[in-house]
Formats: sequence, structure tokens, C-alpha cells
Amino acid sequence: MITVHHLENSRSQRVLWLLEELGLPYEIRRYARNPKTMLAPPELRAVHPLGKSPVIVDADPDSGTPRTVAETGAIIEYLVEKADGRLGAPAHRESALRYRHFMHYAEGSMMPPLLVKLVLMRVPIFGKAAQKKIQPMIDVHLDFVEAELASRPWFAGDAMTAADVMMSFPLEAARSRGGLDASRPATIAWLDKVHARPAYQTALAKGGPYAYA
Repeated sequence: MITVHHLENSRSQRVLWLLEELGLPYEIRRYARNPKTMLAPPELRAVHPLGKSPVIVDADPDSGTPRTVAETGAIIEYLVEKADGRLGAPAHRESALRYRHFMHYAEGSMMPPLLVKLVLMRVPIFGKAAQKKIQPMIDVHLDFVEAELASRPWFAGDAMTAADVMMSFPLEAARSRGGLDASRPATIAWLDKVHARPAYQTALAKGGPYAYA
């Protein structure tokens, strides 16, 4: 049985969604953020030295020894492999390249400016002025994503893949605080389509507080 160490209002929600899409059995151990700092609780350090979420623990199929996997991208790749490649890279070469790109782009390129903006939103006086410098950087990403989704229904191609799962959190964050609105209709339509999926809805119900849906 896979155990998901799940932090409320976090990237961890993507892991629950993917597990529901793949139909893999799992259990959830929930953690609440510190209400003052909004950081993860220290209890997560007992699971992984970095003390962050998501983290999963799964038994090695041969030895039964617990295996701990951290980082969303690594977890998603692990789960896709465990599910015999379902929702993994498409067979078509160009689609496979897009899949690989968006699997890394989500956290490597799109999330950093969104995270900076979140931090600046909590800085009095100077934070508001600094946000104006960050927003154009976010807009470059939003325009890029809009152009991609205007040309096909899912990030890798004609069918949903794990790349869409990876991209869900930065786009939900962008809708919440990064300026994503109806002016980018293809992206909004993609988000609405994701949120309507039964597996997403089930994961949302199981995961607890999640401010971005």
C-alpha cells in the first residue's frame, strides 16, 4: 500500500489526483500548515530529512522494504512506472518530447516566479512595488502556455498524460495569484476540464483543504 504524506494546500494534491487516475491503492496521512508561518510542520522531517511534502512511502515489491520517494516529479514518474506506463510519455516522438518538456517545465520554469510573487504578497509596502516587476515574467509563461493549449487539448497531445498533472499546480496558482483569467481562454478551459474529471474530484474530497481548485 502506498502512503502519501500529504500537506494541505500544496503540490501534494497532484499526487492524489494521479493515484486516482491510475487506480492505484493508497492511504493518506494529512499534515496541516503552521497557521502563523504557513510552513509544513516539523513532523514531516521524520518522514524525509527535508521535511517537505509530497512524500510517498511504498514497499519494495521484492523485499518488502519501505521505499521513500520525495519531489513531485520523481513521485509522478515512480507512479507512472508502477502503473506500467499508463499516463506516461506518448509513443509519438514529438508528443513524447512535449511530455518531457512539461514534466520539467512545471517546477523548473513556471513555479519560481509564482513563488516569488507569493512571498512578495506577504511583504508590506515594498512587496507591492516588487510584484509589478515579477508579473511580466509570469505573463511570459502564461502567454506561452496559452499558445500551447490553443493548439491541442492536452499538454503532450490529444490525450491526458502525467504532464498535465504536473502542470495543474502552477496553473492553479497562477489563477489564484498570477493573473491568469478569461483573457487566456484556452488555459482556463483546460483548468475547468481538469477540475471536472471524476478522479480529480475524488482526490480533492480525500485530500482536505486545497485553496487552488
